[in-house]
Amino acid sequence: MRCAIMQPTYLPWSGFFDLIDSVDVFVFLDNVKLEKSSWHVRNQIKSAQGAMMLTVPVSTPNGRLETMINETKLSTKPWQKKHLKSLVTNYSKAPFFNEVYPVVETILQQPFDNLAQLNITLIKTLCKQLSITTPLVTASEMESITGVKDERLVSICQQLDANHYLSPVGAADYIEKNTKGGALTKANIKLSYQRYQAPIYPQLYGEFVSHLSIFDALFNCGFTNTLKLIRENSDRSELI
Repeated sequence: MRCAIMQPTYLPWSGFFDLIDSVDVFVFLDNVKLEKSSWHVRNQIKSAQGAMMLTVPVSTPNGRLETMINETKLSTKPWQKKHLKSLVTNYSKAPFFNEVYPVVETILQQPFDNLAQLNITLIKTLCKQLSITTPLVTASEMESITGVKDERLVSICQQLDANHYLSPVGAADYIEKNTKGGALTKANIKLSYQRYQAPIYPQLYGEFVSHLSIFDALFNCGFTNTLKLIRENSDRSELI
């Protein structure tokens, strides 16, 4: 069984959904430390001036270096209205605005206790709209997870009876740090790295900008065509 594990990010890019769509079970790693300047709290959309960052203001009750993602509190400031206004301003003329906007509007209008709940709800809702049916598990709801970094990944895989781990390319730095394949290979778990090319599609405002939030593709292409784009740009030959 193939497994992927990833920290829940805000308005993720399409590659996040390729990772979910490529495996038999996906785990939200929400009980690890927040990286405040990372994609945990922000992502980019496109404006007439180019890429535009949307950032969720948060507070860290245990201090910036010790607060987990699922402990990170959302600001009481009306940031949701600002984000929704930015989406309306920049995508109201996009072909699939009326299909996509009500989905994100409904989510951002909900009260959430913490950042993990917000991000996971967004991702789960988009998976449903995209018809991605991979079972989704939240790490903080699992029992007896041990270790850090790649050892933690092994612990999760073993609890799920997963014998094949699909990793984002960016995680290679700590997986491969000491030995080839790290703790995963030592535990006889097959390791593969995601092979995904960011898709090119019709986009507003002139020259194409890559690696934006998936919402850019959704507003321009719709849910059905965005799933096609994801699958057409994913090389899953190593996963067969």
